Order: sequence, then structure tokens, then C-alpha cells
Amino acid sequence: MNEMSTLWAVVFAAVLLAGVLTKLYLSWRQVRHVAAHRDQVPAGFSESISLQAHQKAADYTLAKARVGTLELAWSTGILLGWTLLGGLSQLNELIANSALGQWGALAQQVALVAAFALIGGLLDLPFSWYSTFRVEQRFDFNKMSTGLWLADLLKSTLVGALIGLPIVALIIWLMGSTGSLWWLWAWAAWMGFNLLILVLYPTVIAPLFNRFEPLQDEQLKTRVTALMQRCGFSAKGLFVMDGSKRSAHANAYFTGFGAAKRVVFYDTLLKQLSPGEVDAVLAHELGHFRHKHIVQRIGVMFALSLGALALLGWLSQQLWFYTGLGVQPNVGSPNDALALLLFLLAVPVFGYFVSPVSAHLSRRHEFQADAYACQQTSGTDLSSALLKLYKDNASTLTPDPVFARFYYSHPPASERLAKMGAQTMVTNP
Repeated sequence: MNEMSTLWAVVFAAVLLAGVLTKLYLSWRQVRHVAAHRDQVPAGFSESISLQAHQKAADYTLAKARVGTLELAWSTGILLGWTLLGGLSQLNELIANSALGQWGALAQQVALVAAFALIGGLLDLPFSWYSTFRVEQRFDFNKMSTGLWLADLLKSTLVGALIGLPIVALIIWLMGSTGSLWWLWAWAAWMGFNLLILVLYPTVIAPLFNRFEPLQDEQLKTRVTALMQRCGFSAKGLFVMDGSKRSAHANAYFTGFGAAKRVVFYDTLLKQLSPGEVDAVLAHELGHFRHKHIVQRIGVMFALSLGALALLGWLSQQLWFYTGLGVQPNVGSPNDALALLLFLLAVPVFGYFVSPVSAHLSRRHEFQADAYACQQTSGTDLSSALLKLYKDNASTLTPDPVFARFYYSHPPASERLAKMGAQTMVTNP
């Protein structure tokens, strides 16, 4: 390697090490803090959360943290294997020397991306299985059989191939065929693809995995419809999803884009919450739309994608970018797929340290959505709904403050409910 390649390898390794040490430190803080508060329900929650439920949440958090530490070691080893230890270069050479190498440059590059994704998925399977059938099972959240888990795996792989391979082929073709500003064309294609998925997901993709039935509860339907009309929101339908066939966790969400928007309730959510509480949870989601959080996030995604592709456009022309990460570029044939895969491997290493900014903005959005829900419905109902969801999802009430600031996309329960209580007093003096 030349001097620039060596420097790039050292920088990559140093940032990766810093990220791993930071993750281990934050995990250690979280484990220590949750364990230290395991035996006493926090003040303000003792009347609504039992000690048994509080301890279950603590134990669930600790179990996930232990698995997360093992997964961190595993994923770091895999990343080093792909990059500095030359795994991606060897895979590229293997495909180039196989029959696939005779199919043309584009087919060879798409095959490299497909092989990389398949191997990566297989390497992730042990932790996916353990999380589902050991951790989730232990805390009575998992409702999946092995057969359903395997069926989901097969369907997600096929859907990923049918949807992912064409867009990968298109981007690689654009990289090699549209000149130095290929990244502008690729960005337009990528954004168009994402918008198409937003439209297709509710009616084409999601029904492959779950059953969606129109909401039958007339009382709840009337309440929800009145709330949406009051908030100036329209949706194509109200649906109940059979989430209970996979997990005991509860949720509700909006999906789709434009006229294709749908409101989806997990059946587990409807079993746990009263109509007023469901109303309040939905009002929170409507708050995201009222404050244009979804549009803002899409806009940020568009901007970051454009910047990332522009950066990739420059890096793909630098020899040190390849050799510094353990890859020998192809001689006499395109390196677009190699550049794309190396970029996807390197970006999370450097992007990790930006995650607190993203988490902070997300928490601010959640506070705004809570305030909107308190204005449109009962703040008391929203508080009680969130308490039930914290309890039923075994979410810890005592996260480490530093860990929460770094990772949490939603405010900790104590902060969220305290602010909600103040807003309720202002709304209903």
C-alpha cells in the first residue's frame, strides 16, 4: 500500500475502534444503571407499575444488552473480515473467475452485490434466531413458530431480491454509463425508488407477511374518524394487523404515501388499550403529520443521500479508497460494485458518531407530537396508554441518562410523562 492507503486504513481502524469502545462503554453504563434500580419502582410510577413488571423490564433490558455485546463483537469481526482482512476482494476475485465472470461486467457486479448480501444475511441468522427464540421467548413476547420464522426469512429474501436487484443493477449501470455526474442520476433513481416503495408497501409488500382487516369496532371507528376529521387528516382506510401471530409487542402506525395512506393498529394494541387511549395514541401519530415531521425526515433523507452519492462519486475514483480497505480493484473492468459495497461498509463506522444528533431531533419530534395529542384528546388517556405500552413491551423506566441521550429516539418515560402532565394542566387548568 502507498502512504495514502496506509493513512486511510489507520483512520478507518481508529474510528472503528473508537466506535466499538464507545458502544461498550455506553452498554456498560446502561447495564449498571438498570441493574442498580431493578429492585425499586421509580417514584411516580409505583401506583401504575408493579415491582414484578418493573423487574421484568429490567431483566429484559439486561438480556438484550448481553446479546448486543456479543453481536457487536461478531459484527465487528465480520466488518474487519470484509475490509482490512481482504474478504470482499477475495469474493470479487472468486466471482470474476467463475462462470459468472463470463456474463458481462454488469452481471458480474450485480452478482457480487447479491453474494455479499446473501453471505451477510447468513452470518446474521444466528443472532436473529437467538433473539427470537431465546430472548423474546424467555419474556413471553415471541409467538412465532420455527416454521413461520423460516417462511418469513424465505419471503423476505425473495422480496429483497425481486425489489433490490433491479435497483442495484440500475445504479451500477448509471455509475458506469452516465459520466462523472452519474451520482445525480443515481440519486434521482434512488429517490424515485423510495417513493415507489412508500406507495407499494401497504398494498403489495406488507400483506405478504401479515393479514390486514378493516377495523370492525364501530365505536372505535367513529372516534378515530372524528379525530382524523378534526385534525384535517384523511386516510384510505383503518386496518387491524395480526401482529399477535409473531409477537406480544403492541404498536400502531401510518403507512403509505399521499392518497395511499393507511392507519394500521396491531391487534395486540386494541386488546390492551381503551378506545380513549387508542384515540390518544393515534392523535400522537397525527401530531407527526401536523408538524410535518414525516416530510422533514424525507427531505433530510433526500439531502443526505445526495451528499453520500456525491462523496461516493469522488471516492470511487481514488485508488487508496480501495487498497486502504483491503481491496485490489479490477484491472480492465469496472469497480462500481466494489466502490458501492466498500462505501456501505465504511459509512456506518463514521456515521455512528452522528447518531446522537439524529436521536435528539427525534426526541424533540416526539415531544411535539405528545403536545399535539394532549391538545386534541385527553392527556390523561395518552399518559395511561403510554404506561400500558411501557409495561406490556417491558421498556425500562430507568435507562442510563447518557445512554438515553445517545441512542433513544423517544424520550425516557419519566421525562415524557412529566412534560405531558404539565401540558395537560395547561390544556385543562
